[in-house]
Amino acid sequence: MSDTLYLSLWYPNLRLEALPDKLTAVLGAFASHGGEAGVYAATVCPINWTETPIFQRVWGRGAKTAGQGAEPRAAVEEALELLHDDYAYEFQIGWSLWELEVANQLDPRWVREPRLVRVTGFGPLFDEGAYEADGHIRVDFGSDTPFLEEDADLDSVGARHVEENVRQLVELTGAVEKASGATARLLWSELGESLAQRLAARLGVRN
Repeated sequence: MSDTLYLSLWYPNLRLEALPDKLTAVLGAFASHGGEAGVYAATVCPINWTETPIFQRVWGRGAKTAGQGAEPRAAVEEALELLHDDYAYEFQIGWSLWELEVANQLDPRWVREPRLVRVTGFGPLFDEGAYEADGHIRVDFGSDTPFLEEDADLDSVGARHVEENVRQLVELTGAVEKASGATARLLWSELGESLAQRLAARLGVRN
């Protein structure tokens, strides 16, 4: 059963004025670890997630087309021009993983294409202090399927692609922690299950 995978990052005594630099550092780390250099879109939401966004900007998606995507610092500066302690700032960026394409059940194939990842910075008062549980910055990786492929019968090629995805995840989480100066990080799932335990069980079954 697939689950949603998150990375939460915390910073000691973080002042709101420092949030733009932290977000820029996290977004900038993607390009060196399987991601794209440009930010696709940004959304600013006040108070909590039920409120209507007060800012939305779409720069475009896809590194292959010139002019699409915004440089991380420029995207952050534009979205955080109105800096408030009860706002959340969400950015979408591309991150490429190996995924099993099963459109043709008789001939499934592995493809490497960018998926949308959401990077959100939380003001301290947004959603009644959601940052305490979710992190000052939270990265939403989407489905954890590429790291497990629990419904697939993995051969040596498939196993290698899954292992590459896991290694890329580990390297990215370490890079964003170091680049942004986080003092605590947590990789967690929506259902509360441990990715490490599920991965160990998956590899145990395969072996």
